[in-house]
Amino acid sequence: MRSRKNDTITSEHVHGIARRWLLNQLSFQQGYKCTAPVLLNILLLAAARATSIFDVCRDLVKAPSAHAVLDALEATLPDAVTLEKRLNQSLCADLPRALRRRKWAVAIDLTLIPYYGKPHETEEEIYRSQPKSGTSNFHSYATACVIHQGFRYTLGLVRVTRGEKMESVVKRLLRIVRDRGVKIAYTLLDRGFFTFNVMQYLKRAGYPFVIPVVMRGRKKKDSKATETGLRQFKTKRNGCYPYKLVAKKKAGVNIDIYVASKRYEHKKTGKLFFKKLVFAVSRLKGLPKEIREQYRKRFGIESSYRQMNQARIRTCARDPVLRLLFVGIALVLRNVWVWLHYTYFAEKDGPEPTLHLEMLRLKRMLRWIAQIVERTLHTGDLFCVDIE
Repeated sequence: MRSRKNDTITSEHVHGIARRWLLNQLSFQQGYKCTAPVLLNILLLAAARATSIFDVCRDLVKAPSAHAVLDALEATLPDAVTLEKRLNQSLCADLPRALRRRKWAVAIDLTLIPYYGKPHETEEEIYRSQPKSGTSNFHSYATACVIHQGFRYTLGLVRVTRGEKMESVVKRLLRIVRDRGVKIAYTLLDRGFFTFNVMQYLKRAGYPFVIPVVMRGRKKKDSKATETGLRQFKTKRNGCYPYKLVAKKKAGVNIDIYVASKRYEHKKTGKLFFKKLVFAVSRLKGLPKEIREQYRKRFGIESSYRQMNQARIRTCARDPVLRLLFVGIALVLRNVWVWLHYTYFAEKDGPEPTLHLEMLRLKRMLRWIAQIVERTLHTGDLFCVDIE
């Protein structure tokens, strides 16, 4: 274990790590004024402030204009497939060896970023889903994340287009995880991945999984009639029930259906009530309560999305490649934060690392990065606004 008394982590050190992880993989082309280091520093400052490139360039005396930065990005960015590969390499630029020594639970989920404009080129760029934040159009991204405490690294990032099958998304993410050398104990997937093809692929590939069951189809009009299909498990007691999921013209998939109850307390009235939770499970055994608690770990990936939004560059641009870059930078900065805690602040005397998140919060790390960039690209004068 590193001695926290003898090591000093400075803002320059943190900025250097973030810069190295990104610059080595993104391969920005050199320009006359928008050189690769300047371009990356502007992106890092915009991410640290969670604001736009226009907002950042107004404050930096030594920085080029926002239009020059965006033109440089447009000229240097590759296609979406190539950029996706480079961002995935940046995410795992310096993974701890401990991640390759044993098997881990991996969570897979979609994050939807609301979009209010027209497509840049084709309709496939815009993902359609249930309305949220005043729109049903989104730019969608799927991630795979190790959810064990102390090792919550985002291992893979893929862009999801309209009409893409969830089976293809899962395949791409698991391939990235395998390429990182991380072994998978089991997978925890969101309810959006509850499809026949996804479960068929996971069983064929040998990955244990837990997925919440989605009740599809209409309820029977007669309330006294016996429910069939998956709806029947809403009325069963807690336990494990074998079930064969079938699809048209396809061989069935044998899975276990776990029914577990969860007690909730009403926020306003304080009244207690119970809710039946139904999970589709394969190659995992345990009591219903244990399966329910295993799935609860998946919500760690939701925390990664919340932290991603704290470091995501804001933009009105329609270009999906540029938006993918901004999401990737945010996730890389979050991985840098996780790496710093595991490498320098965690106590590793026991089988599990003891974290000290209070020593360096994510927002504090972002402020450090912002300070270094401002020192580099500003004259040191007070920030001001010219009044015409």
